[in-house]
Amino acid sequence: MSSLESTDDRPGWSRRRNRGWVYPDVVAAEAAGWKALEFYVRRYPHSTEAQWRRRLEEGRIRGPGGPLGPEERLRSGQRLEYHRPPWTEPPAPRRFDVIRDDGDLLAVAKPAGLQVLPAAEFLENTLLHAVREGLGERPAPAHRLGRGTSGIVLFARSAEARRGLAAAFENRRVHKLYRALVQGLDMKDRFAVETPIGPVAHAHPGQVFAARPDGRPAVSHVRVIERRPADGATLVEVEIPTGRPHQIRIHLAAAGFPLVGEPLYIAGGRPRQPAAGQKPARPGDMGYHLHAMQVSCGHPVELSRISLYCRPPAELLAVSERSRPSGACARSR
Repeated sequence: MSSLESTDDRPGWSRRRNRGWVYPDVVAAEAAGWKALEFYVRRYPHSTEAQWRRRLEEGRIRGPGGPLGPEERLRSGQRLEYHRPPWTEPPAPRRFDVIRDDGDLLAVAKPAGLQVLPAAEFLENTLLHAVREGLGERPAPAHRLGRGTSGIVLFARSAEARRGLAAAFENRRVHKLYRALVQGLDMKDRFAVETPIGPVAHAHPGQVFAARPDGRPAVSHVRVIERRPADGATLVEVEIPTGRPHQIRIHLAAAGFPLVGEPLYIAGGRPRQPAAGQKPARPGDMGYHLHAMQVSCGHPVELSRISLYCRPPAELLAVSERSRPSGACARSR
């Protein structure tokens, strides 16, 4: 275990103390003349005015001439840097399995609980950092999965692969199949959800993606795999030709069947409103059951088609599948 890590009470999970980070900014024309404190308070309301004042007074926010004072006026185009000191990140499981690695395309199996990219309190306790640390190179992820979602994530190892994967996702030439466990039993064996998705106001962070009539088009195709009357739940497979943020969670909730354990999205596909005195649920909160089981696409460099598979966790296996060999992941051409 690295000296930068500490154990957590969940098996395979660890906290990690990072090395800090520098957040750059450029002052836009409309912010010219603002005081430094005003700039950060208005642009980044996740921290209080008192917190931003303290950071400025400690010299952690700098311009080209050095540290900025809270009352210093800013200029259009001025470059700013917030030097955040090291912090201990929340615990996460950092182990991942390699499904395919051919020098251009890398596919890994992400565990639930590990965020893909740095955001909020996560910087090094992320899949991106774990993959780069483990492989000693700098592959780039071609897409994301939610923190609580497990399964296949594709990375590009070469510039040609980056271009190819970006074009494949943009032109919807990547076939993605998920497993999910949803609340309820009374649903058709097959159905589609076409609820538009867009940002809506939310207490923390300032906005989240959710069902929204004037949002961007989104389509999910759902197929029932197994009904579980004793649990009041249904195991489904979901194919998503589009890839909006949190699309499956939103769409299944919009259809009236939120994921089992879903902390944020309620029936209708809107965010849950917290009770008085409670903290609002956030997109990164976990508890739901969702797994990226299969990805099929043209290889971004080679003239071939690939199909990648990652075995779902136990709760997302049908009864008929549980006796099959438990090899986690496979690939085929």
